Amino acid sequence: MEDLIRTFCSVLSLQCIMGTLTAHLTQSEDEAAAQREELSLEEAGPVGDVTGWMLRRLHGNRRGCVLIGVCGGVAFTAAFLLALAVLSGRGLCSQRAGLEQPGGGATRPADGGAELYLGELREMMRRLLQDEDLLSTVSRVSRADHPPGSSEGTVLASEVLGRFRKLQMDHTWTESLDAMLQVPDRSFPSSLHLVDSAGRVSEQIPLNPSDYCPYSATGNYTGGVVYAHYGRPEDFNWLRSVGVLAAGHLVVMRVGGGVSFAEKVWLAERNGGGGALIYPDPADLPQDPRRLGLNAHTAVSEHVTEREKPERLLITLELTLDSPELLTNQLLSLQVHLGSGDPFTPGFPSFNLSRFPPIPSSGLPLIPALPITATVAAKLLSQLSGPPCPPSWRGRLPYVRCVLGPDFGSGRRVRLSVQNLMTPVLLNNIFSSLEGREPDQYVILGAQRDSLGPGAVKSGVGTAILLELARTFSTMVKNGFSLRRSLLFVSWDAGDFGNVGATEWLEGYLSMLHLKAVAYFSLDQAIMGDDHLSASTSPLLVDLLDAAIRQVEHPKHAGQTIYSQAERDGGSWRIMKPLYLNSGAYSFTAFAGVPAMDLRFTEDRSYPFLNTPLDTVPRLQEVLGGRLGVTGRSLAELVGEMVLRLVHDHILPLRITSYAQTVLQLSAQLNKHSAELQSRGVSPQWLFSARGDYSRAAETLQRAIDYSDLHDPNTARFYNTRIMKVEYYFLSQYVSAMETPFRHVIHGRGNHTLSALTEHLTLLTSDPGRFDENRFRRQLALFTWTLQGAANALNGDVWSIRHTHSYTHTKR
Repeated sequence: MEDLIRTFCSVLSLQCIMGTLTAHLTQSEDEAAAQREELSLEEAGPVGDVTGWMLRRLHGNRRGCVLIGVCGGVAFTAAFLLALAVLSGRGLCSQRAGLEQPGGGATRPADGGAELYLGELREMMRRLLQDEDLLSTVSRVSRADHPPGSSEGTVLASEVLGRFRKLQMDHTWTESLDAMLQVPDRSFPSSLHLVDSAGRVSEQIPLNPSDYCPYSATGNYTGGVVYAHYGRPEDFNWLRSVGVLAAGHLVVMRVGGGVSFAEKVWLAERNGGGGALIYPDPADLPQDPRRLGLNAHTAVSEHVTEREKPERLLITLELTLDSPELLTNQLLSLQVHLGSGDPFTPGFPSFNLSRFPPIPSSGLPLIPALPITATVAAKLLSQLSGPPCPPSWRGRLPYVRCVLGPDFGSGRRVRLSVQNLMTPVLLNNIFSSLEGREPDQYVILGAQRDSLGPGAVKSGVGTAILLELARTFSTMVKNGFSLRRSLLFVSWDAGDFGNVGATEWLEGYLSMLHLKAVAYFSLDQAIMGDDHLSASTSPLLVDLLDAAIRQVEHPKHAGQTIYSQAERDGGSWRIMKPLYLNSGAYSFTAFAGVPAMDLRFTEDRSYPFLNTPLDTVPRLQEVLGGRLGVTGRSLAELVGEMVLRLVHDHILPLRITSYAQTVLQLSAQLNKHSAELQSRGVSPQWLFSARGDYSRAAETLQRAIDYSDLHDPNTARFYNTRIMKVEYYFLSQYVSAMETPFRHVIHGRGNHTLSALTEHLTLLTSDPGRFDENRFRRQLALFTWTLQGAANALNGDVWSIRHTHSYTHTKR
């Protein structure tokens, strides 16, 4: 092909030269002929004048005719070669870049019969996406509560399976899991009582028997009440600083604050609390009856199983406990469940009733936890006495004077009783796929199907977008689109219990996913408003998202792309956010090493009905001003745009150099503390060297890709295989997948991660006496060796790797 291109360019150059020469020769011949004509006309008669003039004209243009014939042949040859190059899909620009421009493809792939431009495919996708189908599916999914294992959930699963089968996908199947889920005990519901100093019940506080926190500890606890704001580490630290201890009391905390229910319960437990009560404050979730908001008699429910790796919390917990050394020994002995998956099979898939090891995960809380309404919280907090709250802790509960507790009026106390049951449930994940020409490389899209409530946002919009994209792409295939890579659509079960269905599947196929999965897109809770787009993503997918938001119209601002509107709102960079633990995409990256993204449209204020019985289509439509279908279509088009690039382009459009910039930020922090570290005998130079090695390796690989013939199938597959492994390289091989499931050093949880390293580093200035040199050395080594391993893997062959401590000799 290189020879063809060079020949083509040479022919074009020759054509230009011949054209110039012809022009000069023709001009000279015309001037000479004109002079001869003038002389002849003076001497000849009328007949002789005409005959002689014609003969001389033919004679004078003979050489010009020859040149015209030659140039015509050159032009024909050039046109033939140009047509050959275009029809072969081997344009020079495409060969150098290997990527379609965001505005549309200019090159047709020659293999597999994919005779459609990228721009044509984009327009086809836009025509096929239907607002009405999205709205209809959301309404169907959220018509009633559909928790895992329920009759409504089973019917919905059958309907989703039937929808996939009607699309005539290449493969459609289900995989069943056996999981232990917790449900409320209808015979003995949870309760809350006020008791006097003798323990006699003085008042029962009404509760909704359906409100519960999945995986809470069961049992009773009686004590005073401590108000701990959002239940964050800094909140418990402040309580200690003013002499208010949570130990021996029930801890009341607000929903939100960037802290999940599970983290609130975890910290309440580790600070000695005997129970946890979590309520929605009007300051966080609007409850004004004159506006659309959560009413004061509705609680917010969420599971409480997620935990960080013990070492990850040591720095925080040392601030709140008197014996951190004892705590360290206790925590290091635990088998920790990080809140994703079945807590009764930590690290193992729940297939075929296999439970290894046959013991509960230590991630299950040891204290009872219960969600309560704002009305119940006001009743409790209004009777507290004790030190006043700081101004920033004051909420908007009516008739509540904000104090910390723990004393209760008239010597009374509060008795909490939580009664839940563990029950085995058969879960069903539903899969449907479209095979590409490279079937063993696939892009995955998934959405949670279950919900403890109606779940219009929780499961309805994700399921609707999933099915609509499956219908759209299957129709595109029927209309002539030949996928380069496969597409896998998945409807997950038991998402409300900590992404159980998705995590158990990842655990079952962990050893192969990094070799086959290109990327994962989570559609969970994708529509919570229509003002702003938010994307929690792996850095590898940032360029792909940036190109997509320039193509898709904003659902609320006609004529404006999502990108242009984001720029008006302060910058498109605000869209990109790191992955977080509760995200449906998190486990794919942090556990399995697959680039993943979680997208959603949001409002300026929080969607107040999530995880409540009020999460219905009418309320969602009221939030959106009736634009649910339009907003859903915009989100589907955005995801479809990225998926289209991933299944169409010769080379995967992932930014393999992105992590070099992430580590550079750490390097800058280490450099600030370089003198202090070196005075303690710790040198960050090793990390600097590893970062440089990774950066150079990634840039070298990118250059090699840019200057390769990516239309050659073998070349493209060689580079795509290396690109697909980049995320996987950041899973630390120096920690156990059993003890530390989220091994990713950037997005994971544990002592090996970048975040743990940087948090420990801050102690050099905030509290030098608590800086642990030995632990910091270990953290630095774990992170650095993983980064160096990623650099070595990107380099390829072992003889291509260069280390400053190595001596290399090249044979000449």
